[in-house]
Amino acid sequence: MHPNPAYRPDNADESLAFAREAGFGLLAVADGDRAPMLSHVPFLVAGDGASAELHLVRSNPIARACGASIAARIALQGPHSYVSPDWYGIDDQVPTWNYLAIHLTGRLTPLPDAELPGILDRLSAHFESRLAPKPEWTADKMDPDTLARMMRQIRPFRFVIERLDSTWKLSQNKPAPARLAAADMLASYGQGQEVAVLAAMMRKPPM
Repeated sequence: MHPNPAYRPDNADESLAFAREAGFGLLAVADGDRAPMLSHVPFLVAGDGASAELHLVRSNPIARACGASIAARIALQGPHSYVSPDWYGIDDQVPTWNYLAIHLTGRLTPLPDAELPGILDRLSAHFESRLAPKPEWTADKMDPDTLARMMRQIRPFRFVIERLDSTWKLSQNKPAPARLAAADMLASYGQGQEVAVLAAMMRKPPM
C-alpha cells in the first residue's frame, strides 16, 4: 500500500464493497524462499465481510500446497491511469499514476468436497444475477455425469479475511482546482483502465 496517508482513507466498508462487487483478484501464497505462488481467482465475499469463498483446480500449485490453513492475500486492481503533470495547471509537478488497489490478507483453508456444489452455485448466482433479463444459468442445466466429472477436478476453499488495506490514489494531495482539472483531462486522455470511472472518483475522492 502507498505510504502516504492521504491515499489511504478510513473507508473499510467502501473498500470491502468494491472487493465484493469486483469478485476477481490475484491470490498470493508464500512458498518458503521461493517466489510467491499466484493465481487469478473469482471469489465471493460473505455478507458479514469476514470471509470469502473460492475454488481452485486441484493441479494448481496453491491447491496442492494448501493441506491445511495457510497465510494468503488477495489483491484487487481497480481503475488506474497515467497522470501528466501538465494537467494540474500548477508548476513543479511530476508524472504519476493514479489507481485504486485493495488487499485482503488472511488465511486460506481447504473445505470438504461436499461444500463445493454450494460454493459454485453461490458464485454463479452472484455473477449471473447481473445479466438480467437473461435467465440465470444454473448447474441443473448440466448433464449430471459431466458435471460430476468436472467437479472432481476442483477443490473448495474458504479465505478468512483478517485484514483489509486499500490505496485510493486520486490526487487528494493536490489543491482541489488542480485535482479537478486533472480529472477532466484524464477523462479525455487517460491511459490505463476504466479511466472514466477513475476520473469520477478523482472528482469526489473518499474522505
